[in-house]
Amino acid sequence: MEIKAAVNMNQLKMMEKELKRFLMSYKFGLEEVKTKINILNEEFKYIHDYNPIEHVKSRIKSPESILEKLNRKDLEISFPSIKENIKDIAGIRIVCSFVSDIYKISEMLKKQKDLKVIKYRDYIKNPKPNGYQSLHLVLQVPVFMSDRIEDVCVEVQIRTMGMDFWASLEHKIYYKYNSDVPQRLKDELREAAITVSQLDRRMENLSKEVIKIKDSNSSEENLINIFVKDTSFYLSDSLLNLEEELEA
Repeated sequence: MEIKAAVNMNQLKMMEKELKRFLMSYKFGLEEVKTKINILNEEFKYIHDYNPIEHVKSRIKSPESILEKLNRKDLEISFPSIKENIKDIAGIRIVCSFVSDIYKISEMLKKQKDLKVIKYRDYIKNPKPNGYQSLHLVLQVPVFMSDRIEDVCVEVQIRTMGMDFWASLEHKIYYKYNSDVPQRLKDELREAAITVSQLDRRMENLSKEVIKIKDSNSSEENLINIFVKDTSFYLSDSLLNLEEELEA
């Protein structure tokens, strides 16, 4: 495996210029999708009362990471092979407050006319065996180069803060143990994933209760204001009538 990887890396180095150009289109595609997400973020922030987006991260896979994935899947080392088989070269992670926010953002992205959904994976309703939860979208976006239009794929992962924390911890554990994680820790991770899911539901229910109370108080305040306002007009009319009677 190591010898094969070294040979393949030499092949990629020989194609360095082409590789940079190849990855550049993914960089531009990533920026296109990030711009769309930033527009949604700014709109929620300044126009709406609530912003479901907590934060956004993005990355482009390194040539070494692309090569490792090709080797792991025993795929041909070529640009057509990379384009056909690796859909997460460009990646964006959106972290939301609540599970309902995940689906809200997903629907907004799916409605963008120049984005085409290539793949949709709901690991929230159907978690992975290890407990992993997230919503994955692979979006195809057109990139307008100087001599052509290049369609590139961008993977978007949308998850709650709890899901993101779990995924980060799971990655660190697997990295530390070089993927040979003791069964006890695997079981603990699955239990932790269930706890995260339960916490997400509880926090969302609490949020809904707060919104109901807020809406109820807002309605009562409006009624009081209207009542006071009407009373004010009534008192004013009475004073005017009393003043007219005294003058008579």
